[in-house]
Amino acid sequence: MDILKKIQDKFSGEITEASFEGANIVLYTDNENFFKNGEGRIKQVVDEIKKRVELRADEKILLSQEKTEKKIKEIVPVDAEVTEIIFDVQRSIVIIEAKKPGLVIGKQGSILEEVRQATLWTPQIQRSPAIKSKITESIREVLYANNNYRRRFLNSIGKKIYADWDPSKKEGWIRLVFLGGARQVGRSCILLQTPNSNIMLDCGIDPAVGTGNQDKFPQLDVPEFDMAKLDAVIISHAHLDHIGLLPYLYKMGYKGPVYMTTPSRDLGALLALDFIGVAYKQAEKPLFSSTDIKEMVKHSICLNFNEVTDVTPDVRLTFYNSGHVLGSAMVHLNIGNGAHNLLYTADYKYVKTRLLDPAVTTFPRLESVITESTYGSKNDILPPRAVSEDQIIEAIKKTIERGGKVLIPELGLGRAQESMLVIEDAIKSGRLPNIPVYIDGMIWDINAIHTAYPDFLSTRVRSQIFQDKNPFSSEIFSRVGSPQERKLVFEGGPCVVLATSGMLMGGASVEYLKEFASNEKNSILFVCYQGVGSLGRQIQDGLKSTRMSSDGREETVAINLEVHTIAGFSAHPGRNEILSFFNNLRPKPKRIIVNHGEVSKSMDLASALYKLNRVETNVPRIMESIRLR
Repeated sequence: MDILKKIQDKFSGEITEASFEGANIVLYTDNENFFKNGEGRIKQVVDEIKKRVELRADEKILLSQEKTEKKIKEIVPVDAEVTEIIFDVQRSIVIIEAKKPGLVIGKQGSILEEVRQATLWTPQIQRSPAIKSKITESIREVLYANNNYRRRFLNSIGKKIYADWDPSKKEGWIRLVFLGGARQVGRSCILLQTPNSNIMLDCGIDPAVGTGNQDKFPQLDVPEFDMAKLDAVIISHAHLDHIGLLPYLYKMGYKGPVYMTTPSRDLGALLALDFIGVAYKQAEKPLFSSTDIKEMVKHSICLNFNEVTDVTPDVRLTFYNSGHVLGSAMVHLNIGNGAHNLLYTADYKYVKTRLLDPAVTTFPRLESVITESTYGSKNDILPPRAVSEDQIIEAIKKTIERGGKVLIPELGLGRAQESMLVIEDAIKSGRLPNIPVYIDGMIWDINAIHTAYPDFLSTRVRSQIFQDKNPFSSEIFSRVGSPQERKLVFEGGPCVVLATSGMLMGGASVEYLKEFASNEKNSILFVCYQGVGSLGRQIQDGLKSTRMSSDGREETVAINLEVHTIAGFSAHPGRNEILSFFNNLRPKPKRIIVNHGEVSKSMDLASALYKLNRVETNVPRIMESIRLR
């Protein structure tokens, strides 16, 4: 069925062009009256075909960019604080960036509609980041500088989706192949296959494994995987163990779409650039280049939570909040026009944290679930958040009182922001003295991305950002941006340092460890998961000395500082949280697949879920396939 021709026939003579933007359909018209008043007829078509259809003005009738910019400034209230106006000419879109987007939108969209009527451009609104972000600016440049290519790319995706589109067809097999993340934490990667589709769910690395080890990467050399036949990649969130290898796919020739949330796109690009930087610092050749990261961005299709889109003729995708980190999503796939519904939870959190709301548990339909099991064993009972916060505050307080320094190695994404919120609140409420708190590594850039997307954050933090009380730019925190500034921290008095990487596998945190480790007055606080084999896990397990390089030579560093592990601060669910998640999950699945956990934890959790739910449970191995239908 030629869906574009079917639509064009309904608007004979009024449509100059019909094209796809991914699964969405865009109609262009040079009839000004139809553009301004044709929405009712467009809605009739949407109701009939059940697809998103958008009407835009043909380039020929658009108001000039200069006049449009002037008109926008006349229409939009000054209080909205417009910071930038960007024109995406090929798509007849004008992006209005403002500090207060609500004032640009107006009551029930009245101001945006006024801009549309006055200029014939289709306005889109973006929030200006409260903290300037170079990566967000660079990404926007890449997207709009390549808009000719991007328009062709999005159209090609739509052609593929609708080439064999048949809403009545429900038969066909469905299988999963586990290329990584099975019976382990790290290198998450699953291949979903149907007769019509090959879709990759996540494409990560194992940060705890050295570069020379093949177990660092997903098992892409299996017969089932063929890059040329890969239709789409879906990314759950921007941690390296879920997105770290994605730019490499583009380096190896993949030209298809990658679906993720907007924060995940920005964060993923930032972490990938940092990954290159760390490789250079370790005198290793990076796996990919900044050009490959640009390709990833150019081919990204970003969705909000609860937004439904087709990704192939027989697979429909919806993202739901997972509560893990900014922009993290659970992936719901409607396969074969409702023949089977799969939920890939990826990493999730089922309690409300300071930063995020808990994971969603209600879905339209559900047959199979793939769940993580990072803390899935019966011994992984995490204490309440309040208890964990008290432990952090107490450990910091005691270290400061004895004249020591505190190092908190952080996953720059998620854990660092949670720690910052706890420490800021403790200092402001008087539970901690007004001590220097230093932020090092990429945490500051990640904070900037958090402020650009407050709609993905908890109600409280979102409200603070909207009221210009942004906790991430609080005067309590000082950024460390150079080796000279780092040296001042080494030589200074008692303080708290939050630095990446979280597992002490390179980055600024290793530099601080080198300086702090031998002094028993100092402390190290582990607040995130430490991968098997990582330096962080070894210190947790009682390591007393380690070899570290300094100024090009290796030396033995004694580990004398006090070691604390704050288990309840994890962004992963503990055993009780996982069981509670499945208890509240609606509808109840017929099958549960357990991955993303050390083998004993995965097996333990699978056994418990089977006993409680009496449904089939699987714990697949790497390269194992499971047929869903």
